Amino acid sequence: MTESKNIVSHGTKVLWFLVMTYTVTILLANWFDIRLVQIGPFMTDAGTLIFPLSFIISDTITEVYGYKEARRAIWCGFLFNLLFLGYGSLVTHLPSPDVAPYNHEFDTLMTFEWRIIIASIISYFCAEPLNAYILAKLKLHWQGRHMAARFVSSTLFASAVDTSVFTSLAFYGLMPTKALTTMALTMWLIKVAIEVLGLPFSLRLARYLKKVEHKDIYDRHTQFGMWHWEAKYKAEDNGIMLEPKKE
Repeated sequence: MTESKNIVSHGTKVLWFLVMTYTVTILLANWFDIRLVQIGPFMTDAGTLIFPLSFIISDTITEVYGYKEARRAIWCGFLFNLLFLGYGSLVTHLPSPDVAPYNHEFDTLMTFEWRIIIASIISYFCAEPLNAYILAKLKLHWQGRHMAARFVSSTLFASAVDTSVFTSLAFYGLMPTKALTTMALTMWLIKVAIEVLGLPFSLRLARYLKKVEHKDIYDRHTQFGMWHWEAKYKAEDNGIMLEPKKE
């Protein structure tokens, strides 16, 4: 097989920015997970308000660049989150000078609840790959049509998994079952609602990137799963490459 039949995924114009934005979103969502907020009669964690952006960005990456690049973004978000948590834990154990009176408040802020962290990591690896997988499979099944339905469907199922796993592991036993169920349902509805409200932006962004990057990847030959590292696609996997040229 000649090299010209492959599309090398690095060298794109915008992918690096999407991966960076995805990673920052994951960091912010995990940082604010410990802060519960009250929205009218409903209670949720603050991370829920920003976490759906990760699904929107992941949808865009999968739609334009393929599942393989979404998988790379997921690993990138995970590794930088570990670095963030590890360094944050380290600095709280370093000696504090007497001339720094606010270090104690900072250390208190950086004292992570490890049960929530573990719950967040497990739910992350359950939901994020599932979101990209569903979207990639639906794109094949519907032959690239119904992009809005595909975006919402993947988030609908992936956010349900994310929410149920996270709330069960992080808060079970800390609040009444009824309150926990209500909070989980609220979190799920917020994530789906943000995905739906963001559709005008995400659909336009995906279509724009396809034109700019000349990519519209279909995962016809992809080995799904998080432990595969190969990220090249054949020319036949790029829908734009196969479009007939206009006279």
